[in-house]
Amino acid sequence: MRKPINNPFILALRARNLTVEIHHHSAYQIVLSNDTPFNSTINGVLYEGIHGFLIKPQVKHFCEAENGTLNVLNIEPYSTIGLELAKRFTEYPEYIVFDTPQETNSFFQTARDSLDIKILIDALIHQLPSIEYDERVTKIADYIKANYFQSDITPQTFSDIVFLSASRLASLFKEQTGSSLSKYLLWTRLRQAIYLTLSDKDRSLTDVAYDTGFYDLPQMNKYMYEMFGMPPKALKFNSDLIQIY
Repeated sequence: MRKPINNPFILALRARNLTVEIHHHSAYQIVLSNDTPFNSTINGVLYEGIHGFLIKPQVKHFCEAENGTLNVLNIEPYSTIGLELAKRFTEYPEYIVFDTPQETNSFFQTARDSLDIKILIDALIHQLPSIEYDERVTKIADYIKANYFQSDITPQTFSDIVFLSASRLASLFKEQTGSSLSKYLLWTRLRQAIYLTLSDKDRSLTDVAYDTGFYDLPQMNKYMYEMFGMPPKALKFNSDLIQIY
């Protein structure tokens, strides 16, 4: 039995010289400066010259970083990483603000004075409980990675692959990953849709939707806005300023 290599429940973006209007979304979000302190309004409270923040889902916020670069991590709230982050809000009801890189690294236990986003992601993953994944879970994860673009994938599709009932497989997958099969598939599709939107500027958003397994552009628009607070059109418009890690 082996551990799945890919973990689609983290979406990491880098945005430079970008101001984002007030919004909210379903994912946990970590926003950290790569260089210059920035301003943010969170739940109506203005924070100036901060290094970053961690917010719960559905918390309204606004970022202004016109002279610097921000790292943005979006995390599925019911994944194992999301559930681990939830435990950190014992003293903070909805969000945590970081004033310095040292404060950020201390909170995430990265033992660094300067920010390295890849080390921070590794720290999040390494703090999870060690688990030997069931080979049927890894088989489904591999199948989704290779076939996410097929729009006709159903729970029965997965059930037929590993010879388990749909309900038993759903329970096993959620037990081991913290989230559902449908969310795993959705995040895989959204990550790829965002990658194509940012990297293939000549491809239409409708084609991106079809090529990543969504029924149509409205469906992709709905899920992307719901999960990340930014519709595909806004991503494409700002594609010169945003990169996906």
